[in-house]
Amino acid sequence: MTDRKPPGVSFESWVDRQIREAQERGDFEHLDGFGKPLPDDTAPYDETWWVKGKMHREGIAPVLPPALALRKEAEDAREAAGRAASEAQVRRIVAEINEKIEAALRRPPAGPPLRLAPLDAEELVREWRAGRDG
Repeated sequence: MTDRKPPGVSFESWVDRQIREAQERGDFEHLDGFGKPLPDDTAPYDETWWVKGKMHREGIAPVLPPALALRKEAEDAREAAGRAASEAQVRRIVAEINEKIEAALRRPPAGPPLRLAPLDAEELVREWRAGRDG
C-alpha cells in the first residue's frame, strides 16, 4: 500500500515519484496484457462492457428468454441430428426436442413469441442419410 501524500509536496510530483519507484521495482513488468495492443476502441460505447467482459472471462453464457433459449436448443438439435451415429439416434434427438417444443406451444413461455414448430423427423432422417451417402 502506498503512503499518504506528505504535506508540502505537490500531488503531481508525489504521484510521479510513486510511479517511478514502482517502475524501478519492476511492478509493471508482469501485468496482464503487458506488451499487447489495447483492445479495439472503435466500437460504440456499451455501459455494460465490464459485465460482458467478466461473463466472457468466467465462461458464463448470457441468459436468454425461454422462447429464444428453446429456438437455440432446436437449432442445436438439428446440428446434433446431422452428426448422429445412427438413424435411431436422429429420431431420439428429434423426439426429445419436439417434446419440449410441443410443451412450449401448449403453454407459451414468457418473452418474445416462440415462432417454432416441431421438427420433421422424416426430413431430418432424409438429410442425415444424404449426408452419409455423399
